[in-house]
Amino acid sequence: MKTKLCLLYGGKSAEHKVSLQTAKAVIGALDADKFDVFPIYISTEGEWIKGPQLQGPVEDIKVLEYKEGEAIAPNALSTTLSTANSTGSESYDVIFPLLHGPNGEDGTVQGMLDLLNLPYVGNGVLSSAAGMDKVIMKNLFAQAGIPQVDYVWFTRRTWEKEEDQAYEIAEKEIGYPCFVKPANLGSSVGISKCTNREELAVAFKEAFQFDRKIIIEQGVKAREIELGVLGNDDPQCSVAGEIVPKKDFYDYKAKYEDGDTALIIPAEISEGIYEKMKEIAIDSFKALDCSGLVRADFFLTEDGQIYMNEVNTMPGFTPFSMFPLLWKHTGVEYPQLIEKLVTLALERHEDKQNIKHTM
Repeated sequence: MKTKLCLLYGGKSAEHKVSLQTAKAVIGALDADKFDVFPIYISTEGEWIKGPQLQGPVEDIKVLEYKEGEAIAPNALSTTLSTANSTGSESYDVIFPLLHGPNGEDGTVQGMLDLLNLPYVGNGVLSSAAGMDKVIMKNLFAQAGIPQVDYVWFTRRTWEKEEDQAYEIAEKEIGYPCFVKPANLGSSVGISKCTNREELAVAFKEAFQFDRKIIIEQGVKAREIELGVLGNDDPQCSVAGEIVPKKDFYDYKAKYEDGDTALIIPAEISEGIYEKMKEIAIDSFKALDCSGLVRADFFLTEDGQIYMNEVNTMPGFTPFSMFPLLWKHTGVEYPQLIEKLVTLALERHEDKQNIKHTM
């Protein structure tokens, strides 16, 4: 029997278009002999729209914006997204949230699916929320003894009340160069590199457009190395890859618009460095109680120091994104990778069913 797979994509997030690209790529890679595919599009206004069953790849992401489709209420999804044991023509075996950023990658949708007891691909509520919030993530990494660069953080209210003091703290604790980032966003949206007070002030204003909380991190001269992690309780790592941006750093335009970045896979690093990165990647995966997949991003300095930058709980997922490319070079092609993630989702869901909820 074919697996009935429901794709959730779009989302009320600055990464909406990235999600559409991901959905288009996944749809194109799915084996029609193994999957029946059902789309649910989430608009930038947060409206959920159910599209018709897909019969094959789509050529244009605009096709996936079902503006004239059937709107559904998320709090009524228990009647629309039912488990495989249900009767009816719309019983889905597994949900695949292809959502990036807030309102999708941050544990909100995952919590709803948990309440409905539906199997879904990827990380759960805790790991999604902690992985989305860079401040919480780094605090947990610090508790677990994972090496990382120095950082400070501020809320918008604190900055508005004592703007100059916030800049002084950042300069004293972090110094220049530094990076200013929204705490809860991905795809390099709202990130700025700063080398002086004037740039720092502009960067604060830019980052606070996208979140109420920002993080300032120490800038280090380092290579950017990434590993893919796949699994549940026994995670495995891919080969390492390196990002070599032609610009000053790997920003949103370099990722999605200019194509002005080189990806080197496998990365030219020693076996010892690779083994240490694998260890840190798995420790980070477990520190956030992750499941399914993460991309672990590292800094590697000239003198061999390794720093965990962050983990991404829903990394870019087109065939040309780093995470699928890492696994392709490890021996897992894109369609196989999707199938592995679906299998991991069903395994985790089955394991959850063994939890007692009564005394």
